[in-house]
Amino acid sequence: MKAVVQDRYGPPDVLRIEEVERPVPKDDEVLIRIRASTVSQTDTHARAARPIFWRLVAGFRRPRWRTLGVDLAGEVEAVGSAVRTFRVGDEVFGSRWFGAHAQFICMPETAALALKPGAVSVEEAAAIYDGASQALATLRQADVGEGRRIVIYGASGSLGSAAVQIAKHQGAHVTAVCGTDHVELVRSLGADEVIDYRNEDFTKNGQTYDAIIDAVGKYAFRWGRRSIRPGGVFVATDVGPRPLEMLIGAVATRWVGSRRLKFASGRKSRDDALYLKELVESGAYRPVIDRVYPMRQVADAHRHVETWHKTGNVVLTIE
Repeated sequence: MKAVVQDRYGPPDVLRIEEVERPVPKDDEVLIRIRASTVSQTDTHARAARPIFWRLVAGFRRPRWRTLGVDLAGEVEAVGSAVRTFRVGDEVFGSRWFGAHAQFICMPETAALALKPGAVSVEEAAAIYDGASQALATLRQADVGEGRRIVIYGASGSLGSAAVQIAKHQGAHVTAVCGTDHVELVRSLGADEVIDYRNEDFTKNGQTYDAIIDAVGKYAFRWGRRSIRPGGVFVATDVGPRPLEMLIGAVATRWVGSRRLKFASGRKSRDDALYLKELVESGAYRPVIDRVYPMRQVADAHRHVETWHKTGNVVLTIE
């Protein structure tokens, strides 16, 4: 089978397509023929091993995972003898910790995998899980629910666009912050207020919020601290613009003050996949797609993601 591989860290040009051995499912696994995946910031971080701490996860000298890709959509090609949930021919979507930029992949029956919602294309299905699962993690940390007032900074990205929709579904009042080009898109996702960060600083409008969610890793806790209500929370999804400050802030807010700083890390679970399937089918959530690239243009897809100007998801189709 064909797969996108890399043998060293570096720029997008380290990626290439290579013939590799096709996996064989174990008794509790399904073999999936992948039709589409996504290229995310996680993929670009892992490819380049930047920030440097990625080497602690992905391998210090060379990549632990030759093939990247966390999102996937496709069909079940074969099932292990103990599998009961899925059958050959089922259309599925889900996520795993890398390996999805390939024609086939094996996943446990209990992994973050669910039947594809019937009303979406395979490209849309591939874009359902990763950003939305991270959004769920941030909303849980922010204790989002009926009547909570929250800010989502970076509301036009994969995580942010999902967080806006899911937070509204959960009853929150959402103030979304994004760039000029994305204001109308974010408004169409259901945000109560949309602020163009190039023209307005939301911390200067006199409003206070139960939570501020940094959906892109570009905002600092201290910048928005005074706009958080006592007992409120700032949720970071990345190390942000000042890693040392984030670490100090996390320690300090653990012991002093009434405004907390938390970090959100998306866990991959079948329960989340099933929940997101329900949201898509009910119309409460739709994945936003920026661009679609064929697998042979994977390096171009990485370059686009690294501009930090993508809207929603960048999809990679697998020939």
